[in-house]
Amino acid sequence: MRSPVSARLAPPLAAAAFALTAALGPSLPLQRDLRDALITVDVTRSMNVRDMNGLSRLEAAHAALRLWIADQPCGTRVGLAIFTERRSLTLFEPVEVCADFATLSAALAALDWRMAWEGDSMISRGLDHALKRAEELKAGLIFVTDGHEAPPLPYSGPNRFAGESPGGVILGVGGDTPSPIPKFDDLGREAGFYGPHDVQHAPARVGPPPADAESRPGFHPRNNPYGEADLEGAEHLSALRADHLQELAAGRGLVFLRLSEGPQALSAAFAAPKAAGTGARMRRIPAPFDLSPFFGALALLALLVGWFAPSGLRSSPSASGDSS
Repeated sequence: MRSPVSARLAPPLAAAAFALTAALGPSLPLQRDLRDALITVDVTRSMNVRDMNGLSRLEAAHAALRLWIADQPCGTRVGLAIFTERRSLTLFEPVEVCADFATLSAALAALDWRMAWEGDSMISRGLDHALKRAEELKAGLIFVTDGHEAPPLPYSGPNRFAGESPGGVILGVGGDTPSPIPKFDDLGREAGFYGPHDVQHAPARVGPPPADAESRPGFHPRNNPYGEADLEGAEHLSALRADHLQELAAGRGLVFLRLSEGPQALSAAFAAPKAAGTGARMRRIPAPFDLSPFFGALALLALLVGWFAPSGLRSSPSASGDSS
Protein backbone atom coordinates (compact mmCIF):
# COMPACT_ATOMS: atom_id res chain seq x y z
CA MET A 1 0.00 0.00 0.00
CA ARG A 2 1.23 3.49 -0.89
CA SER A 3 2.51 5.52 2.08
CA PRO A 4 0.40 8.65 2.91
CA VAL A 5 3.61 10.62 3.54
CA SER A 6 5.01 9.86 0.09
CA ALA A 7 1.67 10.75 -1.49
CA ARG A 8 1.69 14.15 0.20
CA LEU A 9 5.29 14.80 -0.89
CA ALA A 10 4.77 13.86 -4.53
CA PRO A 11 3.29 17.21 -5.74
CA PRO A 12 5.92 19.49 -4.15
CA LEU A 13 8.72 17.20 -5.29
CA ALA A 14 7.36 17.21 -8.83
CA ALA A 15 6.99 21.00 -8.69
CA ALA A 16 10.60 21.35 -7.55
CA ALA A 17 11.81 19.07 -10.35
CA PHE A 18 9.86 20.99 -13.00
CA ALA A 19 11.04 24.36 -11.62
CA LEU A 20 14.67 23.20 -11.66
CA THR A 21 14.29 22.04 -15.26
CA ALA A 22 12.78 25.40 -16.22
CA ALA A 23 15.68 27.22 -14.53
CA LEU A 24 18.17 25.27 -16.66
CA GLY A 25 16.65 26.84 -19.79
CA PRO A 26 15.82 23.80 -21.97
CA SER A 27 15.15 24.50 -25.65
CA LEU A 28 14.60 22.86 -29.00
CA PRO A 29 17.44 23.50 -31.51
CA LEU A 30 15.41 25.15 -34.29
CA GLN A 31 16.55 27.54 -37.05
CA ARG A 32 14.97 30.52 -38.78
CA ASP A 33 15.41 31.97 -42.26
CA LEU A 34 15.73 35.77 -42.30
CA ARG A 35 16.16 38.29 -45.08
CA ASP A 36 18.10 41.53 -44.73
CA ALA A 37 16.67 44.77 -46.12
CA LEU A 38 18.05 48.00 -47.52
CA ILE A 39 15.51 50.80 -47.07
CA THR A 40 16.03 53.59 -49.60
CA VAL A 41 13.95 56.73 -49.03
CA ASP A 42 13.22 59.39 -51.64
CA VAL A 43 14.14 62.79 -50.13
CA THR A 44 13.34 64.94 -53.17
CA ARG A 45 11.05 67.96 -52.79
CA SER A 46 7.78 66.33 -53.80
CA MET A 47 8.13 64.21 -50.64
CA ASN A 48 7.33 67.41 -48.69
CA VAL A 49 3.73 67.41 -49.97
CA ARG A 50 1.35 67.17 -46.99
CA ASP A 51 -1.25 64.72 -48.22
CA MET A 52 -0.81 61.92 -45.65
CA ASN A 53 -3.44 62.84 -43.05
CA GLY A 54 -1.77 66.17 -42.34
CA LEU A 55 1.77 64.79 -42.48
CA SER A 56 4.26 65.19 -45.28
CA ARG A 57 5.07 62.09 -47.27
CA LEU A 58 8.51 61.97 -45.70
CA GLU A 59 7.06 62.21 -42.16
CA ALA A 60 4.54 59.46 -42.91
CA ALA A 61 7.37 57.27 -44.22
CA HIS A 62 9.35 57.82 -40.99
CA ALA A 63 6.44 56.63 -38.85
CA ALA A 64 5.48 53.61 -40.96
CA LEU A 65 9.04 52.34 -41.39
CA ARG A 66 9.74 52.65 -37.67
CA LEU A 67 6.71 50.47 -36.92
CA TRP A 68 7.77 47.95 -39.55
CA ILE A 69 11.30 47.67 -38.14
CA ALA A 70 9.93 47.26 -34.60
CA ASP A 71 7.81 44.33 -35.85
CA GLN A 72 10.75 42.40 -37.31
CA PRO A 73 12.19 39.39 -35.43
CA CYS A 74 15.54 39.78 -33.69
CA GLY A 75 18.35 38.78 -36.02
CA THR A 76 16.90 40.73 -38.97
CA ARG A 77 19.29 43.33 -40.35
CA VAL A 78 18.20 46.61 -41.93
CA GLY A 79 20.27 49.27 -43.70
CA LEU A 80 19.29 52.81 -44.69
CA ALA A 81 19.90 54.87 -47.82
CA ILE A 82 18.50 58.03 -49.42
CA PHE A 83 17.66 58.75 -53.05
CA THR A 84 17.85 61.97 -55.03
CA GLU A 85 18.78 62.92 -58.60
CA ARG A 86 19.62 59.54 -60.19
CA ARG A 87 21.54 57.76 -57.43
CA SER A 88 21.11 56.42 -53.94
CA LEU A 89 23.52 57.02 -51.07
CA THR A 90 23.89 54.33 -48.41
CA LEU A 91 23.96 55.92 -44.96
CA PHE A 92 24.79 52.64 -43.24
CA GLU A 93 24.81 48.98 -44.17
CA PRO A 94 22.32 46.55 -42.59
CA VAL A 95 22.48 46.34 -38.78
CA GLU A 96 20.60 44.08 -36.35
CA VAL A 97 17.16 45.52 -35.57
CA CYS A 98 16.99 44.67 -31.86
CA ALA A 99 20.48 45.75 -30.84
CA ASP A 100 20.40 48.88 -33.03
CA PHE A 101 16.72 49.85 -32.99
CA ALA A 102 17.43 53.22 -31.38
CA THR A 103 19.99 54.00 -34.09
CA LEU A 104 17.61 53.00 -36.87
CA SER A 105 14.74 55.00 -35.37
CA ALA A 106 16.86 58.13 -34.90
CA ALA A 107 18.29 57.89 -38.42
CA LEU A 108 14.82 57.61 -39.95
CA ALA A 109 13.59 60.62 -37.97
CA ALA A 110 16.58 62.66 -39.15
CA LEU A 111 15.89 62.15 -42.87
CA ASP A 112 15.19 65.52 -44.48
CA TRP A 113 14.79 67.02 -47.96
CA ARG A 114 17.88 69.16 -47.27
CA MET A 115 19.99 66.00 -47.64
CA ALA A 116 19.35 66.04 -51.40
CA TRP A 117 22.44 67.03 -53.36
CA GLU A 118 20.47 67.76 -56.57
CA GLY A 119 16.96 68.92 -57.34
CA ASP A 120 16.20 66.28 -59.99
CA SER A 121 14.17 63.19 -59.18
CA MET A 122 14.88 60.51 -61.78
CA ILE A 123 12.99 57.71 -60.05
CA SER A 124 13.65 54.89 -62.51
CA ARG A 125 17.40 55.51 -62.58
CA GLY A 126 17.60 55.92 -58.82
CA LEU A 127 15.66 52.68 -58.34
CA ASP A 128 18.08 50.79 -60.59
CA HIS A 129 21.04 52.20 -58.70
CA ALA A 130 19.46 51.20 -55.37
CA LEU A 131 18.81 47.67 -56.69
CA LYS A 132 22.47 47.25 -57.56
CA ARG A 133 23.50 48.49 -54.13
CA ALA A 134 21.07 46.11 -52.39
CA GLU A 135 22.44 43.24 -54.46
CA GLU A 136 25.97 44.11 -53.33
CA LEU A 137 24.77 43.99 -49.71
CA LYS A 138 22.89 40.71 -50.28
CA ALA A 139 19.69 42.39 -49.09
CA GLY A 140 16.20 42.91 -50.44
CA LEU A 141 15.23 46.47 -51.36
CA ILE A 142 12.45 48.61 -49.89
CA PHE A 143 12.30 51.71 -52.09
CA VAL A 144 10.08 54.48 -50.67
CA THR A 145 8.92 57.10 -53.17
CA ASP A 146 5.94 58.93 -54.64
CA GLY A 147 7.07 58.11 -58.19
CA HIS A 148 7.18 61.78 -59.28
CA GLU A 149 9.81 61.99 -62.03
CA ALA A 150 11.41 65.43 -62.38
CA PRO A 151 12.16 66.18 -65.14
CA PRO A 152 9.54 63.97 -66.79
CA LEU A 153 10.69 60.82 -68.58
CA PRO A 154 11.28 60.91 -72.35
CA TYR A 155 8.61 59.58 -74.67
CA SER A 156 10.46 56.27 -74.86
CA GLY A 157 9.85 55.70 -71.14
CA PRO A 158 12.26 54.38 -68.50
CA ASN A 159 15.28 52.28 -69.33
CA ARG A 160 15.01 48.54 -68.87
CA PHE A 161 16.79 47.18 -65.81
CA ALA A 162 19.95 45.24 -66.64
CA GLY A 163 21.31 43.12 -63.84
CA GLU A 164 20.33 40.67 -61.13
CA SER A 165 17.48 41.95 -58.98
CA PRO A 166 17.63 41.21 -55.24
CA GLY A 167 13.85 41.61 -55.11
CA GLY A 168 11.86 43.62 -52.63
CA VAL A 169 9.11 46.22 -52.49
CA ILE A 170 8.42 49.62 -53.99
CA LEU A 171 6.55 51.43 -51.22
CA GLY A 172 4.41 54.15 -52.77
CA VAL A 173 3.64 57.17 -50.60
CA GLY A 174 1.26 60.02 -51.39
CA GLY A 175 -2.38 60.71 -52.12
CA ASP A 176 -4.25 60.19 -55.38
CA THR A 177 -5.25 63.86 -55.71
CA PRO A 178 -2.55 66.15 -57.18
CA SER A 179 -1.38 68.59 -54.50
CA PRO A 180 0.96 71.61 -54.53
CA ILE A 181 4.65 71.07 -53.77
CA PRO A 182 6.05 73.33 -51.01
CA LYS A 183 8.80 75.70 -52.06
CA PHE A 184 11.68 76.79 -49.80
CA ASP A 185 14.06 79.73 -49.90
CA ASP A 186 17.85 79.62 -49.57
CA LEU A 187 17.57 79.54 -45.77
CA GLY A 188 15.28 76.52 -45.81
CA ARG A 189 12.15 78.49 -44.93
CA GLU A 190 8.89 77.60 -46.66
CA ALA A 191 8.04 80.24 -49.24
CA GLY A 192 4.84 79.14 -50.94
CA PHE A 193 4.43 76.48 -53.62
CA TYR A 194 5.87 75.69 -57.02
CA GLY A 195 3.87 77.18 -59.89
CA PRO A 196 3.35 76.09 -63.52
CA HIS A 197 6.32 78.16 -64.72
CA ASP A 198 8.76 76.74 -62.15
CA VAL A 199 8.97 73.23 -63.56
CA GLN A 200 9.38 71.37 -66.84
CA HIS A 201 6.11 69.89 -68.11
CA ALA A 202 7.02 68.22 -71.38
CA PRO A 203 8.60 64.78 -71.42
CA ALA A 204 12.35 65.03 -71.84
CA ARG A 205 13.06 65.69 -75.50
CA VAL A 206 15.60 62.93 -75.82
CA GLY A 207 15.25 60.07 -78.25
CA PRO A 208 12.45 59.54 -80.77
CA PRO A 209 9.42 61.89 -80.71
CA PRO A 210 5.91 60.59 -80.00
CA ALA A 211 4.07 58.68 -82.70
CA ASP A 212 1.55 61.51 -83.22
CA ALA A 213 4.19 64.26 -83.47
CA GLU A 214 3.34 65.12 -87.07
CA SER A 215 -0.22 66.06 -86.06
CA ARG A 216 0.87 68.33 -83.21
CA PRO A 217 0.88 72.13 -83.49
CA GLY A 218 4.29 73.57 -84.32
CA PHE A 219 5.66 70.29 -85.70
CA HIS A 220 8.65 70.57 -88.02
CA PRO A 221 10.63 67.44 -88.98
CA ARG A 222 13.97 69.18 -88.43
CA ASN A 223 13.47 72.24 -86.24
CA ASN A 224 10.71 71.00 -83.92
CA PRO A 225 10.13 67.24 -84.27
CA TYR A 226 8.23 67.06 -80.95
CA GLY A 227 5.67 69.77 -81.68
CA GLU A 228 4.40 72.14 -78.99
CA ALA A 229 1.35 70.37 -77.54
CA ASP A 230 3.29 69.20 -74.49
CA LEU A 231 4.66 72.51 -73.25
CA GLU A 232 1.91 72.94 -70.67
CA GLY A 233 0.90 70.56 -67.94
CA ALA A 234 0.50 69.98 -64.21
CA GLU A 235 3.96 68.82 -63.16
CA HIS A 236 3.95 71.51 -60.46
CA LEU A 237 1.35 69.37 -58.68
CA SER A 238 2.18 65.96 -57.26
CA ALA A 239 0.27 62.76 -56.54
CA LEU A 240 1.29 59.16 -56.04
CA ARG A 241 2.27 57.85 -59.50
CA ALA A 242 1.03 54.34 -58.77
CA ASP A 243 0.80 53.19 -62.40
CA HIS A 244 4.38 54.25 -63.08
CA LEU A 245 5.66 52.50 -59.95
CA GLN A 246 3.72 49.33 -60.74
CA GLU A 247 5.34 49.27 -64.17
CA LEU A 248 8.80 49.70 -62.67
CA ALA A 249 8.15 46.96 -60.11
CA ALA A 250 6.92 44.48 -62.72
CA GLY A 251 10.14 44.71 -64.71
CA ARG A 252 12.45 44.37 -61.71
CA GLY A 253 11.15 41.48 -59.64
CA LEU A 254 9.56 43.80 -57.09
CA VAL A 255 6.14 44.17 -55.49
CA PHE A 256 4.33 47.51 -55.44
CA LEU A 257 2.59 48.43 -52.20
CA ARG A 258 1.03 51.62 -50.86
CA LEU A 259 2.47 52.92 -47.59
CA SER A 260 -1.09 53.42 -46.32
CA GLU A 261 -1.65 49.63 -46.30
CA GLY A 262 0.44 49.41 -43.13
CA PRO A 263 3.51 47.65 -41.69
CA GLN A 264 1.94 44.18 -41.67
CA ALA A 265 1.16 44.42 -45.37
CA LEU A 266 4.77 45.47 -45.97
CA SER A 267 6.04 42.41 -44.07
CA ALA A 268 3.80 40.13 -46.13
CA ALA A 269 4.82 41.77 -49.42
CA PHE A 270 8.54 41.67 -48.59
CA ALA A 271 8.29 37.94 -47.78
CA ALA A 272 6.14 37.06 -50.80
CA PRO A 273 7.68 34.85 -53.51
CA LYS A 274 6.84 37.56 -56.06
CA ALA A 275 9.26 39.90 -54.24
CA ALA A 276 12.13 37.41 -54.35
CA GLY A 277 13.65 38.82 -57.53
CA THR A 278 16.41 36.76 -59.12
CA GLY A 279 19.14 37.26 -56.54
CA ALA A 280 17.32 37.24 -53.20
CA ARG A 281 19.25 35.65 -50.36
CA MET A 282 18.11 34.31 -47.03
CA ARG A 283 20.21 33.92 -43.89
CA ARG A 284 19.66 30.91 -41.65
CA ILE A 285 20.28 31.67 -37.99
CA PRO A 286 19.80 29.62 -34.80
CA ALA A 287 16.37 30.24 -33.30
CA PRO A 288 16.02 27.86 -30.33
CA PHE A 289 12.49 27.36 -29.01
CA ASP A 290 12.52 28.00 -25.25
CA LEU A 291 10.81 25.25 -23.24
CA SER A 292 11.22 27.01 -19.88
CA PRO A 293 7.64 28.39 -19.82
CA PHE A 294 6.28 24.87 -20.43
CA PHE A 295 8.17 23.38 -17.48
CA GLY A 296 7.31 26.41 -15.33
CA ALA A 297 3.62 25.79 -16.04
CA LEU A 298 4.01 22.15 -15.04
CA ALA A 299 5.64 23.23 -11.76
CA LEU A 300 2.71 25.55 -11.04
CA LEU A 301 0.22 22.81 -11.88
CA ALA A 302 1.94 20.39 -9.48
CA LEU A 303 1.78 22.95 -6.67
CA LEU A 304 -1.93 23.53 -7.32
CA VAL A 305 -2.61 19.80 -7.19
CA GLY A 306 -0.80 19.56 -3.83
CA TRP A 307 -2.62 22.61 -2.43
CA PHE A 308 -6.21 22.04 -3.53
CA ALA A 309 -6.45 18.26 -3.38
CA PRO A 310 -4.67 17.14 -0.16
CA SER A 311 -7.47 14.83 0.98
CA GLY A 312 -7.12 12.66 -2.06
CA LEU A 313 -3.45 12.13 -1.40
CA ARG A 314 -3.77 10.48 2.06
CA SER A 315 -5.85 7.75 3.62
CA SER A 316 -8.98 8.55 5.70
CA PRO A 317 -8.99 7.68 9.49
CA SER A 318 -11.68 4.96 9.05
CA ALA A 319 -9.62 3.29 6.35
CA SER A 320 -6.61 3.25 8.68
CA GLY A 321 -8.66 1.69 11.55
CA ASP A 322 -10.06 -1.10 9.35
CA SER A 323 -6.64 -2.11 8.26
CA SER A 324 -5.24 -2.47 11.80
